[in-house]
Amino acid sequence: MRLVFAGTPDTALPSLRALLDSPRHEVAAVVTRPDAQSGRGRRVHPSPVAQLAEESGIEVLKPAKAGDPDFLDRLRAIGPDCCPVVAYGALLPQTALDIPPRGWINLHFSVLPAWRGAAPVQHAVLHGDDVTGASTFRIVKELDAGPVFGVLTEPIRDDDTSGTLLARLAEAGAGLLLATLDGVEDGALEARPQPADGVSLAPKIEVDDARVDWTAPAMRVDRLVRACTPAPGAWTEFRGQRVKIGPVRLAPDADKLAPGEIAATRKTVLVGTASHPVELGEVQPQGKRQMTAAEWGRGVRFDDGETLV
Repeated sequence: MRLVFAGTPDTALPSLRALLDSPRHEVAAVVTRPDAQSGRGRRVHPSPVAQLAEESGIEVLKPAKAGDPDFLDRLRAIGPDCCPVVAYGALLPQTALDIPPRGWINLHFSVLPAWRGAAPVQHAVLHGDDVTGASTFRIVKELDAGPVFGVLTEPIRDDDTSGTLLARLAEAGAGLLLATLDGVEDGALEARPQPADGVSLAPKIEVDDARVDWTAPAMRVDRLVRACTPAPGAWTEFRGQRVKIGPVRLAPDADKLAPGEIAATRKTVLVGTASHPVELGEVQPQGKRQMTAAEWGRGVRFDDGETLV
């Protein structure tokens, strides 16, 4: 099939590479978000998908909005049979959805109808799910509600962050997306409506949502930090300044501490929660590099009774 691929971040790269390597499909162009600032210097860079497409000699479309008339005219001129989508990051109007005769097929990183929305992997980790997965479905106007072509499942490990889990799903999902497109081309695959029961929503997790609540139980703290790693990054405050927190270790056998209370040795930094303490891993004080919690503790020299808030 003749394809126009839509995607933006690194997460979309395994799928784009799989389609570029496929002898059955032609990627005629890619659609991605406009160039944006990134990195320490905040320089403007093309998206990872744009960079791979340019390296592969493929036309790149970067509409400010997917409903822009010039973009829609160009998409009609390219004439894709189908538009696969992985983490594009923008809403598609009906005028765009109507162009490819076989529709827009999205690879979404949950087992639909669970975790519809922008942050399915983060919410699966945050809510303590044992299993998640990926689904391919035909995009319709309602958010992530279209009929499903295929599904895969993936166990969530006790030490998974949203980053490690998403990396596995991106690789496995690339095979699912390719198999879906093969089946659609053959006419052997039919999309089925999602169940009416089991719908849950996964809105974007903002920076304010990533603040650690030390009055929550240790398991909740652990899940929040892992869900927010690497983005937007869990954080707390110490002496009036923000400190980013990497994954923690549960310490059920440690002496009980008040919520947020710090107990440090030269090798460990424990913090109290509503249940039992957790041991901090990597931290990043405001304006400084990432370091181990022990290294941070040796530098700041905690006073007795100091807390994280």
